[in-house]
Amino acid sequence: MRKIFVTGIGTDVGKTVVSAVLTQALKADYWKPIQTGTEYDNDTERVKKLVTNDTSIFHKEAYALKASVAPYAAAKAENIRIDLENIHLPETSNTLIIEGAGGLFVPLNEKDFVIDLITKFDAETILVVQNYLGSINHTLLSIEALKSRNIKLLGIIISGVENVLSEESILQQSGIKLLGRLHKEGSITAEVIKKYETEFSTI
Repeated sequence: MRKIFVTGIGTDVGKTVVSAVLTQALKADYWKPIQTGTEYDNDTERVKKLVTNDTSIFHKEAYALKASVAPYAAAKAENIRIDLENIHLPETSNTLIIEGAGGLFVPLNEKDFVIDLITKFDAETILVVQNYLGSINHTLLSIEALKSRNIKLLGIIISGVENVLSEESILQQSGIKLLGRLHKEGSITAEVIKKYETEFSTI
């Protein structure tokens, strides 16, 4: 099983859309081990509606928490402790796209972070980047954190509005590969996801 972990430089930078594109393009399975905000939304169901191939399987979350806050806080609100020992990879022989929650140092409990999940799974990682004030700093810090844990970073995917100077700075400073770009779309539909299929099918 090939494991690809999709993380981001922060919250709401496009991880779920990127995960849907990769699931579609690679005909992969999809899994979000920790989901918060289930009283309003569910990323697994969202991705399932966006993916149109006949191969992908969508695996159940290890933790599904109601509050739309960081996993540690959401778990405490329900008197639950997120325990990495209780999070097991789903059984599949297919490529597995694993979507993280927020950025690398989003807390899961009193000592573990999202980056510890990546280490536990020994997964290849894709970093989703969006251009905003501070994104160069957030991106380079995220890359340094991944390197410090000897995590294999496949590259970055840029989501949203282009900023040539910012992107050039990130790529030159980090030496990391640009895997592709998802443009700002009016709305995200299955048709939009499918149009990126060829571009991302060889990752």
